[in-house]
Amino acid sequence: MDTDHGCFLGKIEQMIRYVIWSSGATGIVIGISGGIDSAVAAVMCCRAVGGERVFGYTLTTSITRDEDIHDAADLCRSLGIHHQVMSIEPVLSSYRQIPGYVEDPYLLGNIMARTRMVILYYHANMKHRLVCGTSNKTEYLLGYCTKFGDNAADFQPILHLYKTEIFKYAHELGIPEPIINKTPSAGLWAGQSDEAEIGLTYQEIDTALKALEKNSWVSTNPVEEKVLSLVKRSSHKRGNPPNLLTLH
Repeated sequence: MDTDHGCFLGKIEQMIRYVIWSSGATGIVIGISGGIDSAVAAVMCCRAVGGERVFGYTLTTSITRDEDIHDAADLCRSLGIHHQVMSIEPVLSSYRQIPGYVEDPYLLGNIMARTRMVILYYHANMKHRLVCGTSNKTEYLLGYCTKFGDNAADFQPILHLYKTEIFKYAHELGIPEPIINKTPSAGLWAGQSDEAEIGLTYQEIDTALKALEKNSWVSTNPVEEKVLSLVKRSSHKRGNPPNLLTLH
């Protein structure tokens, strides 16, 4: 890892340590999916406070792939993270009893994300720990997340990194190749992939986002126009709910 990157990652570690120290928290709770974002975030947490103070939870459903569970377990073992695997299917089944419930993949995916958030915060609150988010800048700008679900956290160590940058740092941090090489997926339904759902590759998306930021969010081609549309439509996910509160 070169000096610049080492300094850059050091700033993330400092931020994590400050958040934990200033809050008086005893440790960190993080969802470990077996994917690259949670892997990079977990490594940074371990570098900041030590694996013994990091508690990883892999919250599975009926469509969670065995390889993701194995990858999550292997990662936690290598980092010395406390790790627990639990199914959220019993909770999802209870939602199916709600009058008027519709088995829609999109709606169920949001329920999954919010259920995971509730469980992570339950375990964090029980031992006075903080929840580490695993969202990246690409997802944040596109709104590719569930409101009050996977974007809910006490701190976000990789939120300033584009998805393509996550891949770069994953190699430098020694993330296992099976995690780096798997197709990015939110795992919200069988066969789901981020790029197929969005209709663009992460390379295309990040190139467009960087150009849009540079050009004051004015699009110059069809890809940028599509990305800009996603950014605009998801603005409600990046701010506080509209209100008339005035503080004096």
